[in-house]
Amino acid sequence: MTTLIVIPARYASTRYPGKPLVALTGADGTSKTLIQRSWEAAQSVGGDVRVVVATDDDRIRTAAEGFGAEVVMTSTACQNGTERCAEAHAVLGGGYEVVVNLQGDAPLTPPWFLEALVEGIRNDPAADLATPVLRCEGAMLEALKDDRRHGRVGGTTAVFGAGNRGLYFSKEVIPYTGRAYAPEEPTPVFHHVGVYAYRAATLAAYPSWPVGPLETLEGLEQLRFLENGRAVLCVEVEARGRQFWELNNPSDVPRLESMMAAMGMN
Repeated sequence: MTTLIVIPARYASTRYPGKPLVALTGADGTSKTLIQRSWEAAQSVGGDVRVVVATDDDRIRTAAEGFGAEVVMTSTACQNGTERCAEAHAVLGGGYEVVVNLQGDAPLTPPWFLEALVEGIRNDPAADLATPVLRCEGAMLEALKDDRRHGRVGGTTAVFGAGNRGLYFSKEVIPYTGRAYAPEEPTPVFHHVGVYAYRAATLAAYPSWPVGPLETLEGLEQLRFLENGRAVLCVEVEARGRQFWELNNPSDVPRLESMMAAMGMN
């Protein structure tokens, strides 16, 4: 196998403790935990891949092993999902060409997002990591703005330049547009999907880099790559009719369940 998909999951989240074990009800009334839905999303990725859950909590380990996941126990010292992926890769003995971080709060991530990342980083030798961006239509942009207006930490936005090189990521809505958009109208704002494909050597080096001021202010792990001069490839992906949202706050649970119902996801 050349690709390892790691689902980092911790129980002691500051904003939403126990988030990986929160239950989401699908279109048919089936209730599954967030971590199980994320694992099932990873299982649908094509190619020769290995999927593991990386955690430091026995409650998550028990739940994950209960639905058949392979679990790697990692340290409580990991500061974010990227550090946990780096430790999991090391615990497994390394040797993978690409390591994918599918964060455990994005159960609606379509498999083609991950497949596009792996293809993108393999086709761009200068990129240290790849991450997907999704062009917002007016309705999604308004949802992002609504979260900010009400003081909620919602989705992250991304700006990128020539060669799709990442310039910045923020929990604010950037770039500024200064106008309103119809619900289905394409906008110049890109929603950053919190999934990453790393080159193994870059991932191994990441925990040794200092945490910079931008990562500290925004609370976004990918900014450590930019602050250390690494090339981030933003891969534009297509929704193909799928709705997408992460679980960031308790108020996102009904939003996600509504999306699953609309898409017929069980």
